[in-house]
Amino acid sequence: MELSGGRKLLIAGASGFGKEVLFCAKDCFGLPAERLAEVACFLETLAFCETTRSVLGVPVISDAEFDPELYEVVVAIGDPGTRRKIVEGLPEGTRFRTLIHPSACVSDWVEIGAGSVITAGCVVTTDIRLGAHTHLNLLTTVGHDTVAGDYLTTAPGAKLSGSCHFGDRVYIGTNAAVRQGIRLCDDVTIGMGAMVVRDIEEPGVYVGSPAKRLER
Repeated sequence: MELSGGRKLLIAGASGFGKEVLFCAKDCFGLPAERLAEVACFLETLAFCETTRSVLGVPVISDAEFDPELYEVVVAIGDPGTRRKIVEGLPEGTRFRTLIHPSACVSDWVEIGAGSVITAGCVVTTDIRLGAHTHLNLLTTVGHDTVAGDYLTTAPGAKLSGSCHFGDRVYIGTNAAVRQGIRLCDDVTIGMGAMVVRDIEEPGVYVGSPAKRLER
C-alpha cells in the first residue's frame, strides 16, 4: 500500500478498534511493527494526549495538531453513530483512506466507499456496494448483490447473505447472521449471535433467534 504525496496514515481513535486498524495497516504496508511510526500515527483528544503520546510504538497527535494536508484518515471508532460525528467534525479537505487486509477476499465486482476498513479473513463476493466508512471486522462474509449505506459495521464472524439491503449506521454483532434478501432500515443494531429472518423497518436493538426488537 502507498500513500499519496508523502502523507501518513492517520488512525482516528487509539483504543480498541484503533489497534485492530493498526494491525490491518501493518500488513497492508508490509512493514515490521518497529517501522510503523514512519508511515502511521493515531489521532486522539487533547486530554488523551496529555497522558499518552504513543500506542504500540506509534505516535499519537491531538486534534489541534491535525493538518489535513499531511494525512489520509481512517476513523477507527466502532460505534457507527459516533464514527459519523467524528467524520463530520473533521476539517474540510480531509482525505480518507480505505484499508483492505491482504488476507481478505474481495472481488473485482465490489464497490467500497472511502474511509472503510476490511479486516483479515473477510470475504466480499460479487455485485456488492458498501458505503463510506464501512467497518468489516474479522471473518465477516458478505454475499452477492448486497447493498449497504454508510457506516455499516460488523463484529467478528458476522454473516450477511446475498441480496440484502442495509440503511445507514447498521451494526451487526459477533456471529450474527442475516438471511438472504433481508432489508434493514437505518440505525439498526443486531445483537451477538442473533438470526435475522425478517425485514426490519424500525430502528432499535434486535436480539435472539429469530431476532426481535429489544424493548427499553
